[in-house]
Amino acid sequence: MQKNIRMSFFSFSTMRSLNFSLPQIICLGSLLLAISGCAMIPPDHDVLPRQDLASAQLAADIKLTHDNWPQAQWWTGYGDVQLDRLMAQALQNSPSLQMTAARIGAARAALNLDSADEGVDVSLKAETNRQRYSANGFFPAPIGGSYYTESTLKVLAGHDFDWWGKRRAQIAAALGEVNARHAEHAQAEQTLAAAVAQSYFNLQAQWARLDKLQQRRVKQEELVADKVKRIAHGIASIDEQRTAEAELNRLHSEQAALDAQLGREREALRALLGADSRALTDLTPQPLPDIPHALPSSLGIELLARRPDLQAARWRVEASLSRIEADQAGFYPEINLTGFIGLDSVSMSDLFKASSRTLFIGPALSLPLFDSRRLQARLGVARTQRNELIADYNQLVFNAVRDVAQEGLTLRGLEVRIREQTAAANATDALLRSARARFTQGLADRSTLLSAELAALKEQDISLQVKNQQLLSEVALIKALGGGYRAEPQMGNKVENKTEKNPADIAFRK
Repeated sequence: MQKNIRMSFFSFSTMRSLNFSLPQIICLGSLLLAISGCAMIPPDHDVLPRQDLASAQLAADIKLTHDNWPQAQWWTGYGDVQLDRLMAQALQNSPSLQMTAARIGAARAALNLDSADEGVDVSLKAETNRQRYSANGFFPAPIGGSYYTESTLKVLAGHDFDWWGKRRAQIAAALGEVNARHAEHAQAEQTLAAAVAQSYFNLQAQWARLDKLQQRRVKQEELVADKVKRIAHGIASIDEQRTAEAELNRLHSEQAALDAQLGREREALRALLGADSRALTDLTPQPLPDIPHALPSSLGIELLARRPDLQAARWRVEASLSRIEADQAGFYPEINLTGFIGLDSVSMSDLFKASSRTLFIGPALSLPLFDSRRLQARLGVARTQRNELIADYNQLVFNAVRDVAQEGLTLRGLEVRIREQTAAANATDALLRSARARFTQGLADRSTLLSAELAALKEQDISLQVKNQQLLSEVALIKALGGGYRAEPQMGNKVENKTEKNPADIAFRK
């Protein structure tokens, strides 16, 4: 079945030859426009409500010592030149960022394609052909049975008036996808930066722990040797020696496991950098940084502007709303204007004569009379996709607040744990100082001193582990807060009225 009824008005001379007067043409056009109302836009009763991020806040009891948002290039705050160099390398060479950059290019190309259909379309057509007409065909002699060469030179022009905003809506949807891709790229950068920082801190912590473990192993070997001497003098039992040897074996096993972890972490960091096997050879151990971690006292709409994943979801919802507008415009008639001017001749010598000129101009009207089912189905798909994207956005809002809350609570717990661990380490240091003093005065044996030194080294190892956990959680919190990202949407000349300059102030269109 023919879906559309199309009426073309070629020229006033053609209309007169068909005996149409101007009033008749106007009446016919009005009638057809009225008939086009048969393609009715169905009402939208199933609009999914959108989560109001302005009211999203943390629980009142989730607070940290400092109040602040992370800054762009937040990793420079750790004051580690090696980390800064690794970040620069990762952000330049990472395959994951190259992939998201390629997606931005694809979205930008789609936007350019939609934008290219705007305005007046002008083209030049030149062709020539030679043809023999049948002597027994439609054309009698002298045309029939003869060869003719026809040459044509035309300038063609057409204009889509976009009465109902369909083209503008398509461009706005394409621009929304470009902005979403840019936000995805920023999210990939933040994910990569957080992974590099966490992997680097793990590597530094493992190096520091390995150094402490080697010191403990040396002290444990001295303790075993001391037990052997004491047994030889009959002042210790074999069980004490065996206990010391078992602890030494456990330290050897722990060192082997830590060596394996260090190797795996190095390879993980190398993969994040997109580097070859020669990378990281100049990486050296550095002390773990000690900087204050912060949690903003207020989230709300500010989290939308600082979370790239929320921005990407928000732009996709905006793009879906524009696609709905474009589909709704399909229910209305299309009126376009086309025309050409040129030269046409069956003789090349006559082509550029004034008598060879040809001219055409006329509007074209397309009415969706019997196409309502297809149009409604397409609109229903667009509305369903909009609801899916809104549901994704709503879930991301809750996930964003959850991420910040969980990392804030983790850091707050680590603050308490660090205080307790510091107290425990101070106590073992005090015992060590006492043991050294008593050993110097001859009031304690070497075994007591070695045991105190081993206890102090063990507490230092625990402190390193807790400090590393704090750094990892700090980085996770920075990522949850958007990592210093600030939304800067890509602007389009034709849709600037729909693209606000501060996305934090945007209310979704109804």
